[in-house]
Amino acid sequence: MREPKQGRSEAPRGPKWGGLRAEPLADLGCVAGTASGRGAELMGPRPHDDLEDRTFAFAQRVRQLVRQLAKTLANVEDARQLVRSSGSVGANYIEANEALGRRDFLMPVRICRKEAQESGYWLRLLDLEPTVLLEAERAGLITEAFELTRIFGAIFRSSDRQEA
Repeated sequence: MREPKQGRSEAPRGPKWGGLRAEPLADLGCVAGTASGRGAELMGPRPHDDLEDRTFAFAQRVRQLVRQLAKTLANVEDARQLVRSSGSVGANYIEANEALGRRDFLMPVRICRKEAQESGYWLRLLDLEPTVLLEAERAGLITEAFELTRIFGAIFRSSDRQEA
């Protein structure tokens, strides 16, 4: 090992940093493949959240559809936007659930609604080759985007009324 230059300390190499040992997540009690992926198991049990699971499944289904698309210029650009907006729905819902107060909760819920609407828009723009299977999956995803838009709109309206 080379000597550190005088007056400078070199960070230790290997699995230790500052006395802490890097442990795989499984060793810390985390369960791989959780929908939230936030290490919630470390903080204690969280109540099951069907809407969080639903938004996660929506983003996964979008990604599966995108992998099967023809690689045209339009599809690449539209798919990039679609992947971002579909993932943003769930990410903003997680953020809303971690809100400190009602006002902190309302903005991410509004963003969820907008991102779900945007996902439906990008889904409609995709250029699918005449494949019945892809068309059926797209129709299901458009329906899911519409339903998520309505759900988040209802959550926003009911929370906004409670605030007033």
